[in-house]
Formats: sequence, C-alpha cells, structure tokens
Amino acid sequence: KQCSQLIPLCHPLMLSSVAVDLSLDQESNCVDIFATCKLSGQTGVEMEALTAASVSALTIYDMCKAVDKGMVIGEICLLEKSGGRSGHYQRATGLE
Repeated sequence: KQCSQLIPLCHPLMLSSVAVDLSLDQESNCVDIFATCKLSGQTGVEMEALTAASVSALTIYDMCKAVDKGMVIGEICLLEKSGGRSGHYQRATGLE
C-alpha cells in the first residue's frame, strides 16, 4: 500500500486484496515469492504486486543476513495481469 510513496508518478490505489505467498525450494535453497493484488477500479495494479514481491524479498534478506550475507535477490517479473486499459497479459511459459 506504499507503492505511491516509493515510485514517482505512481498514484495511490484503493486495493481490495493483497496476498503474498512464499514457497521454499530446499534443493536449490531459494524462496519463490508470489504477490497478488486486486482492486475494483479500472486501473492496473502490477506496480503494487511487483512492489509487494520486492519488499518481501528484501524482508527475507534482512531476516536471514546474519546467516548468509551472500544471498541473491533474483528475477522479479510480472506473471499475469488482467483488466485495466492494456487488457490481459500472461508471461510466456518457461520464463518464470
């Protein structure tokens, strides 16, 4: 909900739902983060979802840095978006 304060020219939105889900992959020692944002308006919320995923990754780094300062925050990408002026978008398979 702080996206508009972090990103220039990003206007505040009345979000109806924000969910952040974490998935631990013990074999590769990584955490997958999935953020989902919803609102009832007609504008897109991709920046809010990307911000939620990014801040979640920074939070995990902060909590784990005492154990491993060599952690890497990897790819952050939009997987799917619906609604808004630009319509539906789904990232091509195999790029996640």
